[in-house]
This record gives sequence, structure tokens and C-alpha cells, in this order.
Amino acid sequence: MKVRAVAPYVWDGESEDERPLTREEMQAGIAADRRRRGRPAGSDKESTTIRLDRDILAAFRASGPGWQTRMNAALRDWLETHTPT
Repeated sequence: MKVRAVAPYVWDGESEDERPLTREEMQAGIAADRRRRGRPAGSDKESTTIRLDRDILAAFRASGPGWQTRMNAALRDWLETHTPT
């Protein structure tokens, strides 16, 4: 297998959208990304394991991104109308 050398990218100076990032810009972007990962600070959510019927889980997942938040809202709505007396 032969390895071919590729010429480095040279910016033509015309389109600002195609300008390569500086080292400082790349490091700032990486640092910002690290701050956004994971659970939001101050969240009162708790991780758990729960067994659900496949059709129920499939329906929520089929609704797209945010399905866990919608499932949480559905359970909260149910609790509001079914509080123990």
C-alpha cells in the first residue's frame, strides 16, 4: 500500500467561512464543548433502571429526540390526576 502525501490546505484569503481556525480558536471551542457535556448543573434528576412494555417504549422513542423528557412529562401529568388520598 502506498501512502500519498497531501498538500496542506492553503486559504485563499477570500471567503472568511473557509478560513482555518487558529490554535486559540480551536482550544476555545474544545473548552466550551467540555463545559456543555453531561447533565446540567443543579439537575434534580436521578438515574434509574425501569422495565417498560416494548410498545410503550417504542412509541416514545419513535417521537424523536427528547422522548425521555416527554415520558417524564407524561408521568408527571398522570401523578397530578392520580395522587393518593
